[in-house]
Amino acid sequence: MSIQRLYRNHGGYYGETADLERLWCDVNQAARDHGWHSEYFHRTPEFDFLALRRPALAPDAAEVSPRVYISAGIHGDEPAAPLAALRLLQEDQWPANAEIILHPCLNPTGISLNRRDNGQGIDLNRDYLDLQSAEVRAHVAWLEKQPRFDLCLCLHEDWEAHGFYVYELNPDRQPSLAEAIVARVARVCPLDLSSVIEGREAQGGIIRPNLDPHSRPQWPEAFWLLTHKTRLSYTLEAPSDFPLAVRINALAAGVKAALACRLLPSA
Repeated sequence: MSIQRLYRNHGGYYGETADLERLWCDVNQAARDHGWHSEYFHRTPEFDFLALRRPALAPDAAEVSPRVYISAGIHGDEPAAPLAALRLLQEDQWPANAEIILHPCLNPTGISLNRRDNGQGIDLNRDYLDLQSAEVRAHVAWLEKQPRFDLCLCLHEDWEAHGFYVYELNPDRQPSLAEAIVARVARVCPLDLSSVIEGREAQGGIIRPNLDPHSRPQWPEAFWLLTHKTRLSYTLEAPSDFPLAVRINALAAGVKAALACRLLPSA
């Protein structure tokens, strides 16, 4: 693959950014165009925190439609994640038999400032145990009202990564989606094939970490979801030292691969 690193990131993210106003406009337009239900789980004077829901289009009366949860933009210096969510909304190629719940941007403050944390300096993706931030408290309160999810996908970037990789949380050892995710992503983005990524053992761009959330002093969103709402969760990490378009393609491809493996074909 001829895609090359940009070598812009030294001690942090220094790549392209997302225009939050345009992002919100485009997300809301795509949601209206394709029949999604919109609600706000948190509001501040500056920002609205949006949750989108698309009911199953072809529900089988004999079965409960599978539910898929997707989140993006919890770190403000990871613009490819909300932009990939927008891409998926605009393409509208979701499995017809599934209910999809989508948070296109969990940290609009961070996106607007192009920084990892929120306006108070809190890393939202380390706050799902202590619940110090208003954003995470509101998100958890909203999540507690939702039914369980059959699959959770959290979209991220890593400015230090050599390529795309994925975390799998699968304590019941359900059929893994990780190999299919990295195989699909490898068509559009280099993989990080390091044997250790983020201090954890990895193989083929896949990390399967310690599954006991209670051993960790700080919880990411994925740990809360695993503890309370799902038994299958994937965190997709695009390499943010590559062009923005490549990272968007990688995250969108990873989501499509996971849905194709887990659910019936789209309509």
